[in-house]
Amino acid sequence: MLENLTQKLDGAIKNLKGQGRISEINIATTIKEIRRALLDADVNYKVAKTITDEIKEEAIGQKVITSVKPGELFVKIVSDKLTELMGGEMKEINTQGSPGIILISGLQGSGKTTFTAKLGNLLKKKGKQILLAACDIYRPAAIDQLKALGEQIGIDVYAEPENKNALEIAQNAIKHAKSNGKSILIVDTAGRLAVDEAMMKEIEGLKRELNPSETLFVVDSMTGQDAVNTAKTFNDRLDFDGVVLTKLDGDSRGGAAISIKAVVDKPIKFIGTGEKMENIDIFHPDRMAKRILGMGDVISLVEKAQQAFDEEEAKRLDKKLRKNQLDFNDLLSQINQMKKLGSLKDIAGMIPGVGKMMKGKEIDDNAMVPMEAMILSMTPTEREKPEIIDSNRKKRIAQGSGTTIQQVNNLLKTREGIKGMMKMVNKSQSKKTKNKKKR
Repeated sequence: MLENLTQKLDGAIKNLKGQGRISEINIATTIKEIRRALLDADVNYKVAKTITDEIKEEAIGQKVITSVKPGELFVKIVSDKLTELMGGEMKEINTQGSPGIILISGLQGSGKTTFTAKLGNLLKKKGKQILLAACDIYRPAAIDQLKALGEQIGIDVYAEPENKNALEIAQNAIKHAKSNGKSILIVDTAGRLAVDEAMMKEIEGLKRELNPSETLFVVDSMTGQDAVNTAKTFNDRLDFDGVVLTKLDGDSRGGAAISIKAVVDKPIKFIGTGEKMENIDIFHPDRMAKRILGMGDVISLVEKAQQAFDEEEAKRLDKKLRKNQLDFNDLLSQINQMKKLGSLKDIAGMIPGVGKMMKGKEIDDNAMVPMEAMILSMTPTEREKPEIIDSNRKKRIAQGSGTTIQQVNNLLKTREGIKGMMKMVNKSQSKKTKNKKKR
């Protein structure tokens, strides 16, 4: 996510490392490089100039504490300014109402329908009763797409395929939500262009008649500054409550994330980071600023892990690890849990220092596919008792998974390595327990 911007900002700030203090002379080049990095990332020119001027003014006025290096102090100033620029603090969506109505709007191809399902999935995990309404009456596959996504995540979808009146469908969906005990209705609407007057009047009418508790504008972050300009045009007509940036996992330069709040004066509330239903994040300006500066985002990583990992499964695995009884069913379970966290590259970027360490290196999200295939090629008995896997079984597992015998051997060694490590941990813990008892 935003790797190019991160690398360029890191390169700019390196100019200050080794300096005894921050001065107007040694900061000039750094400020120039930061402004260039922001403009390259497609940040609005006025926004880029304003933030760099503010960074310069604040940095020169700072007294450098002896224990803090100038470079470290400067990074904090830049982080604070980026956080402020992107909204300062996280803004929650309003789901008040009976039901709470969330109206989704945006351009054609921005990822509205996918986001509608992702948001439903996120709110469902928080214990809400969700209904999705298919009100895109223009795109032929839109209703089928939403139905398929709803089935995938276990959420009902209200649709009237023959009805060509979006407002009527939405109003009927509200009645359906009330009679079926749904606490939140998320209305997916058709993608439209700001220049299409009839379509703009339709979305204005939907907002006016439905009186939603929240109106979100979905925009493709890969369109850069065009995304910001489009958001401004839509906001002038629709006065939406928040922005959703999709496709931040793609070749996004990041300019929209940084400048949209300053230009439109509406907060970013969610970001999409992939096609999977779990690839949605609540937008935290402070965390995004840290990630842009290569400082990681451990809090978001922990939150992702808490959502992905089953508590009972974690307890069961912990018990098996302590008894040194790890088998391939356990490894398969962990691979499936890891998949829910998102791309390996994204996870690496959340760990402080790891993103910089992996700079320029490709992280293959399919790295675990052969391992999964080998485990699935084993019989239930082989998974539970890997010690019975002899040369003939290895050959069959390799053939069944499209891998080599060497890869099967490596998988077996990986398990043995984990077991050996856990044996050492268990010994260490038992020694500590004995020592405590002696005292």
